Amino acid sequence: MLEDKLKLLPENPGVYIMYDKDGTVIYVGKAKNLKNRVRQYFFNSVKTDKVMAMVENVEDFRYIITKSEIDALSLENNLIKKHKPKYNILLKDDKTYPYLKVNLKEDFPTFTVTRRIRKDGSKYFGPFMGGISVKEVLELVQTTFCIRPCGKPLKAKPQKPCLNYHIGRCTAPCAGLADREEYRANVEKAVDFLNGNDKETEKILKEKMHRAAERQEFELAMNYRDKLRGLEKIWQKRITSLSTFLSADIFAYDTDNIHSAVSVLIVRGGRMSGGRNYAVTDAAFSAGEALSEFLTRYYKQDAEIPAEIILSDETDEGLAERYLKETFGANVNVLCPKQGVRKQLVDMAKLNAHEYLSRNIEKIRHKEDMTAEACRRLQEVLHLRRYPRRMECYDISHISGVDKVGSMTVFIDGEADKSQYRRFKIRTVEGNNDFECLKEVLRRRLSKLGTEGEERFPKPDLIIIDGGKGQLSSVKEVFDAMGVDDIELISLAKREEEIFTLNSREAVVLPKSDYCLRMLQRIRDEAHRFAITFNRDLRGKRSLSSLLDEIPGIGKERRRALMEKFKDINGLLSADVEALQSVEGIGKKRAEEIRDFFHRRLEN
Repeated sequence: MLEDKLKLLPENPGVYIMYDKDGTVIYVGKAKNLKNRVRQYFFNSVKTDKVMAMVENVEDFRYIITKSEIDALSLENNLIKKHKPKYNILLKDDKTYPYLKVNLKEDFPTFTVTRRIRKDGSKYFGPFMGGISVKEVLELVQTTFCIRPCGKPLKAKPQKPCLNYHIGRCTAPCAGLADREEYRANVEKAVDFLNGNDKETEKILKEKMHRAAERQEFELAMNYRDKLRGLEKIWQKRITSLSTFLSADIFAYDTDNIHSAVSVLIVRGGRMSGGRNYAVTDAAFSAGEALSEFLTRYYKQDAEIPAEIILSDETDEGLAERYLKETFGANVNVLCPKQGVRKQLVDMAKLNAHEYLSRNIEKIRHKEDMTAEACRRLQEVLHLRRYPRRMECYDISHISGVDKVGSMTVFIDGEADKSQYRRFKIRTVEGNNDFECLKEVLRRRLSKLGTEGEERFPKPDLIIIDGGKGQLSSVKEVFDAMGVDDIELISLAKREEEIFTLNSREAVVLPKSDYCLRMLQRIRDEAHRFAITFNRDLRGKRSLSSLLDEIPGIGKERRRALMEKFKDINGLLSADVEALQSVEGIGKKRAEEIRDFFHRRLEN
């Protein structure tokens, strides 16, 4: 069958999709020439161990013809995001690095910390990593250039200036005391500093330190001295041979033909901001191909795209440039240097990737045992019909039947995928009835199958219920009523950690050290934690809403604004008048009334 399909492959550009015996997508790739590319997997005699492992699991494939390579690359990205194939590079990075953001279109701009880059016209500086604290840099900017530290909206009626004005750290735009042109000049100096010019900052800090010492304000002088030391820490990140205008991401790939790693180094304004190492799974034929796939995944995560992208191995640099231009609107130069300072940066990244791979190889293997290998063993132990790639676990939480909620946690190949977690408010069940609550949650979940909702909620291979035989039977009734017979169903009872299946009346009991059991415990405990957190949030919001109802003169819109700002009672109780005033529609008088109301409640 495969041989016949291979003969019929066209020579057009496009995307090919590989399937295993269960019909699961295990690899998605792009090609300039589909016929040449796909045939390589089956007839090319020289293949890496990773490619061979993938090909051994290919039962079928299909392809989609596109107009160009760029279209193929874009479609490949969308299909990888949808199917999360096992042999494609998937970045599961739960750490987003911080940036400093400033909107220069404002009359009196302020700098804020953010972890998301948006196309909102603002300037972003960063990312900050590798020992440089974004909060320290922000404070350095505010202290040196007298940039207002608060994001309080400026009103037509001048406000009373705060302490920052009186100690010379803010020019008080909120009080109408700041000169707009002078403030704008300070903002430009701050932007210049964040772009790599440190000299002006050093000069200003030294002047402020000496003036404070002359006035015998020694504590303030020591504060400026500490800021100078922080500036020195930033200097130490400077690479002397680099131009201060160089902003680049450097990617280097290393592999032992089974496991692979990519090291990313970040250079901004001629300074090394830091870097990160990734253990990756891939079935690429070459290092350049693996890097090309990696960087398209990397920039899909809202990472800032610099002026240059430097790669350790040759790929189709022109294609990468066109893709980044068309997808993100970024004019970027992608290159693989052979000499000079950029080659030195690549060598540094390559050394990092190699060192990370050799140092973490046992950890990577252990992770595989705890995840994908545990899934394979689970299929054998429980006699499941297919490999349980997508597992969903459900739990119920409430207090005496009040604020009933359900949770759904999702593990892909044995690893948590928190972007897929879902929470449910129980709508139809009265009183304390966990069985009926579970039924409602599963009915709502399974109703997505076969609809447009399945795009966002893919069909699971295995559903796990927190509970014993009773819970399992209850959910089985929902499966039968809805005609669902192609999803495996088990339950995990807490007390003895017994696994109940539909295949046997007897429970399956695994050793406490078994990776299968430990994986099931992780997903069950995650569902329990997620449900309890949601229940606690609901109770906190309900209590806060009830209290706000008691304050005279607080309408629906202001209650909503206060709840969004402070989240729960503790947040509101700890808020001062200034924090309360930052809520839209709350003036100073109303803020004092709210504060006094809560103080009276505390005293009583």
